Amino acid sequence: MKPAVVEVRGLRYHYPDGTPALRGIDFQLAEGESVALLGANGSGKSTFSLHLNGLLHGEGFVAVCGIEVTRASLGAVRRKVGLVFQDSDTQLFMPTVLEDVAFGLLNQGMSPDQASERALIELNRVGMGMARGRAPHHLSAGEKKRVALAGILALEPEILVLDEPTTFLDPPGQRALAELLRNLPQAKILITHDIPFAHATCSRAVFFHDGHAIAEGPVAQIAARFGWDF
Repeated sequence: MKPAVVEVRGLRYHYPDGTPALRGIDFQLAEGESVALLGANGSGKSTFSLHLNGLLHGEGFVAVCGIEVTRASLGAVRRKVGLVFQDSDTQLFMPTVLEDVAFGLLNQGMSPDQASERALIELNRVGMGMARGRAPHHLSAGEKKRVALAGILALEPEILVLDEPTTFLDPPGQRALAELLRNLPQAKILITHDIPFAHATCSRAVFFHDGHAIAEGPVAQIAARFGWDF
């Protein structure tokens, strides 16, 4: 059995107004595994994911790649976990695509030449090398998603967390993204309502309801159990 790269035990979190958002989540993600988080809006999926790189801090135990997530370990943790947000525009803000992908590398102290070289490698990996000189706001939704993913991949995380990755994508864009994700070696957590996409990319699903992780198993089995379209 492959080692766990994410281990969560008894995770609880309350919103600032006292409303419970997570009510004791236990979860594991194995090295190289892809898991879909399913459930209605407000069930706790995104709140859970934000604990994996310390954007939120609740009660309980959270560890990534053997590092417990604490305020003291945030730097190390965030080098392990790459978040790709639902709206790619929140991650794309530089004048050109290449500059956007190189931005995080420059912040880590890499030289401009090295950062540009690495950024271009990742843009080519996601099929966007030809767009390196374009302005991000001129790209389609699918292209923006790929560029945002390239920016995360350039930082070489061991875990990818993607929040609603098919939002704004047409069917060809969804198929292309699914193929890309299947070929990436990182362990992945996909927060999605798109059951066919989850089935195409993930070996397992965890169903969230009212702050609880109430079921897990093969994607098709979990979707059928809770009446989700497939």
